[in-house]
Amino acid sequence: MMISLPLLQIAGQMPEFSNLVGTEGVAEINVVDLAMKGGWIMIVLLAMSLLATYIFIQRSIVIRLAGKEDVTFMNRIRDYIHDNKVDSAINLCRMINTPSSRMIEKGISRLGHPLNDVQVAIENLGNLEVSRLEKGFPIIATIAAGAPMVGFLGTVTGMIRAFYDMASAGTDVDITLLSGGIYEALVTTVGGLAVGIVALFGYNYLVAQVTNVVNKMEARTMEFMDLLNESTNNYGVKA
Repeated sequence: MMISLPLLQIAGQMPEFSNLVGTEGVAEINVVDLAMKGGWIMIVLLAMSLLATYIFIQRSIVIRLAGKEDVTFMNRIRDYIHDNKVDSAINLCRMINTPSSRMIEKGISRLGHPLNDVQVAIENLGNLEVSRLEKGFPIIATIAAGAPMVGFLGTVTGMIRAFYDMASAGTDVDITLLSGGIYEALVTTVGGLAVGIVALFGYNYLVAQVTNVVNKMEARTMEFMDLLNESTNNYGVKA
């Protein structure tokens, strides 16, 4: 009680504090008004958050579609290969139109070549497919690492502003004179950390989803190569 009373007396001199506290002493913080006190740094953080959100949603949709699988796909491919219906197998791959099916299509198009050449062709296409899935990942990673630093920049500029105002006031220093710079310092720190943390979680989520898709691609590739090994003597595939 001895400590809280002086703090309340000081806080009561701050008009911003009066706006945040209701008649019953309960804090009523307007997030938008609070964010505006962060200055131009908050505009930068907002732009970064919008960009990260757009990339996250767009990549999530692409990766989810890439991870969809037809459980009968490889069985149908096996039947087509066994029946020498290569064109039907290629048409099925194009109809499914996923990274895994495009890799299988590439392998089918190389039938008649040595197995090592077929596998290399599939792996090269697989690397390109993974690169397409990871498009935009460096931007989210940069935002996750850079947003806190931008927030800390706002902290430094806010403290500089507070001390400059205090020095300019001379002996007439009032707590309200410092409130603007302190608000800018603290709000930008919180904003930068919030954007960075959310972007980091989003980035790790996308990486995990891509890993799942890659595992499916590798599984389909192994099934296809096993199929070719079984069919080496029947379909002109060279070992």
